[in-house]
Amino acid sequence: MVTVLGDDVAAKLSVGRVALVGAAALALVSVGYNVWRDRPEKKEASAPFAPAAQQPSDPEAVIRGLQDRVGANPDDAEGWQMLGWAYFENGRHADAVRAYRRAVKLAPDNATFWSSLGEAVVMASERDPMPREAAEAFDRAVKIDPKEPRARYFQAVRKDLAQDHEGAIRDWLALLADTPPGAPWEADLRRTIEQVGKINGIDVKDRLAAVKPAAPHPSMGSPLGGSVATAAIPGPSREQMQAAAQLPKGQQDAMIEGMVSGLEAKLKANPANVDGWIMLMRSRMTLGETAKAQAALEAARKANPGQSARLRDEARVLGVPGA
Repeated sequence: MVTVLGDDVAAKLSVGRVALVGAAALALVSVGYNVWRDRPEKKEASAPFAPAAQQPSDPEAVIRGLQDRVGANPDDAEGWQMLGWAYFENGRHADAVRAYRRAVKLAPDNATFWSSLGEAVVMASERDPMPREAAEAFDRAVKIDPKEPRARYFQAVRKDLAQDHEGAIRDWLALLADTPPGAPWEADLRRTIEQVGKINGIDVKDRLAAVKPAAPHPSMGSPLGGSVATAAIPGPSREQMQAAAQLPKGQQDAMIEGMVSGLEAKLKANPANVDGWIMLMRSRMTLGETAKAQAALEAARKANPGQSARLRDEARVLGVPGA
């Protein structure tokens, strides 16, 4: 964020901001893993992508392709959603907001589109951690679908930012109870609850232990054939996965690579972003790129020696070799 805040205010906002960034990063994990996993030609987990010579690797090519798609059909709500998603994952948050606004205008009853808009508005803001437009978008999403998990997640963040830490924790615990077993964001959601509790002196240990995850349900499976864990927040929505599946194979690959490489580039520019390094390690491990996850851990510890223990612990949870 550009604005310089007082230490006490910054401490209160930090967990909510980290939680928002984490949700965005986990979306790329689920997309990358599921698009790759369901390819019949995949060889082994350590090499999920075809050689660069066989496909485009420029994420801008994906964006141009989606721009052409909505240019040819301006009333394609799904196309605008995918364009917003591509912008978002490449750090072009203001452009993502504009694309998502078009999507919700064309499909005002789509809860996922509204929650995506809210997320993009938050990330595009340099001052307000929860702009009014974002809050209204999340409220609209929940009004359409009371179980919309992304919007529920961010509504809890809004409570935390408003100093209602107990309310935020209560809502996150409810979301955790609805989280399918083995969901890739489960650990992050638990960690967020623990962090907010620790910062604000709220004991959450017993409450976390008491949460029983929701049972898997066949109807929640990914349209690409993935597990129940890929069907909800903070991963991509059903609509997003369907749209990703419709992209040509090369564009799918380029989108996934663009997401991960974009995050890596941001970390080179800002190596002090410890949470970003954790996201990168998670992305590499989910895509089966263990050597790159290991390299990310080494780079992160070198850049942040004071956070070495935390990075090591996070890497161990993720299964990074040598952690």
